[in-house]
Amino acid sequence: MSTSTEPQSADDIDIEEKPPIQLDVKVESPQACLREVIVTIPQAEVQRYLKEAYDELVPEAQVPGFRNGRAPRKLVEKQFKDRVTEQVKGSLLMDSLSQVTDSQDFSAIGEPDFDYNSINLPDSGDFKYQFQIEVRPEFETPSWKGVELSKPVEEIAADDVQEALDRVLTKYASLEATDGPAEMGDKLLLTAKFEHDGKTLSQMDEERVTLEVRLSFSDGVSEGFGELMTGAKEGESRTGKVSIADGADDEVMRGTEVDATFHVVEVLKRENPELTPAFLEELGDFESEDELRDFVRDSLTRQADYRTQQELRKSVVSLLADSAKFELPESLVKRQTMRELERKVLELRRSGFDEDSIRGFVNASKQNAQVTTEAALREHFILEQIAEEESVDADESDYNAEIALIAQQSDTPERRVRARLEKQGQMDALRNQIVERKVIEMIVEAAKVTEEPVEKKAGEDGGEFAVYHSVLATKDSDAIPEAKYEDNTAAGADKDNDKE
Repeated sequence: MSTSTEPQSADDIDIEEKPPIQLDVKVESPQACLREVIVTIPQAEVQRYLKEAYDELVPEAQVPGFRNGRAPRKLVEKQFKDRVTEQVKGSLLMDSLSQVTDSQDFSAIGEPDFDYNSINLPDSGDFKYQFQIEVRPEFETPSWKGVELSKPVEEIAADDVQEALDRVLTKYASLEATDGPAEMGDKLLLTAKFEHDGKTLSQMDEERVTLEVRLSFSDGVSEGFGELMTGAKEGESRTGKVSIADGADDEVMRGTEVDATFHVVEVLKRENPELTPAFLEELGDFESEDELRDFVRDSLTRQADYRTQQELRKSVVSLLADSAKFELPESLVKRQTMRELERKVLELRRSGFDEDSIRGFVNASKQNAQVTTEAALREHFILEQIAEEESVDADESDYNAEIALIAQQSDTPERRVRARLEKQGQMDALRNQIVERKVIEMIVEAAKVTEEPVEKKAGEDGGEFAVYHSVLATKDSDAIPEAKYEDNTAAGADKDNDKE
């Protein structure tokens, strides 16, 4: 008989898997996107985990008066009880949570919500704990093939390119202080104080704004800002009104008007730069004015495509949402508000919008954050379910294309854009917008589409400048709400344990 002395590879060695925990799971569905889960683990399983922990500890335990690993087991168990109990509690929770989430038919979209410190490992009786977890809602996928859609089509004219080019040049304009009166389009260096019923709500430090028809804030808008401030000179103060948004955090103040006193620190006249070869190179290595105009036209085309996509998305989801009704918990909406805002900003950047436009969008979204986020979540769940059923996903080429567009708009190297997105945890948001766009395109391709030209009306609603300032100076509404339960031991668990 011959014996082999060759070493075994890792593939030849059977790694003993830890047996699953014997447990009982009860799941309740108080809301479509929320599950309340009670987990019961028999005492026998607790003892198994304790035994395994002590079996590992005893051979190496350091106990005064004994050589390492030579102390009696009973003495080791007594001395290290607290440490081992805490270790076993953590292991049981981690293993059982993994087992529960793998075995249940819900799809989690968040982490289990419980207070670790409130859960205790019992000396006798069953080990029980409970948690809440946010999940994707369950609904029947709406019928989407062959829907009827109206597709807005925008034409980019030469006048549109010139107007957009002028906006680009104003960002590089030289500014010169003047004693003269302010005119529309001038830059104003302002401070502001906001009051209601004689009480100061907030004060805005020096902010450089463009004199436009409206001035928007994170929670309100000054509709008559342009008319109010036209003619104002350095050192003057003027008092107007700011309408607080219906979606402001402070429910009492929603829809009210507050007094705003704007103080002009400086009036600045702008003079746009000439399109010299030196300036074109500085602006973005453009070799000619025509190349710059092509770049501007491309940005406008992407903006028009974005607006078309949003209108189609709105139409698609409104048609599908009627047959996919589900409630969204307020806690989920609040938690997702900032994430949804970041995702939309990312999409606006790749679609060719400048930072002034994006700032206005952010303010509009914050002014009605709950409604905006809830609508976006509904859209996401419906489109994501269709994507799964149709095997639609994002691949590396999709990521590369999105990053290239963002890099082009911000004149930043693609490598740096990718690194920033990865560092900020936004690659998942990028993936979502790619997948959702693909699903919309798939639905549109299978739809009965009627194209309708978009008629542009000059001076339709005037311009707007946006600043990031909360008039009401409220607390951070994006903070994660506190856990619902102070004690996550399952209701009645202690009583059950006491009986045994």
